Amino acid sequence: MRTSIRLRVDPGALEAAPERSLEIAVPYTQPDVTRKIVERAAVLAHGLEARLCLVAVHAAPYPGPLNCPNAVRAFLVERLLELCANAPLPAEARIVVARSFDEGFRRTLRPESIVLLGTRRRFWRTREERLARALAADGHRVNLFNLG
Repeated sequence: MRTSIRLRVDPGALEAAPERSLEIAVPYTQPDVTRKIVERAAVLAHGLEARLCLVAVHAAPYPGPLNCPNAVRAFLVERLLELCANAPLPAEARIVVARSFDEGFRRTLRPESIVLLGTRRRFWRTREERLARALAADGHRVNLFNLG
């Protein structure tokens, strides 16, 4: 069985699924990168009934318990609320605790989700580029933006 991988780099617009409202998932990576992706999402979803889902993942090391320290949780909540308040689209925030960033983010997605990722140009493949390939292989619609 052949799977089709659909990965778009710097798309001009998003395609809406006709039977449901458009949900755009954005992982919280770095504050400035996430802010630019949220702004880009508003431009791409112009004219569509879309909402953002900002996801912050706390990776808990394996030997320890699967929980998020209060200081880290407070920091993530503060950052996500700031992004949601300044977002030009309706937005919701989620904080996920998992053993790895990729596992936690993938667990929050619905089938065939639209995901926007941002990365900076590097000579090597970045974590976001690897995540984008894995999500596309899972059947999600992934849009990867090179932010310079």
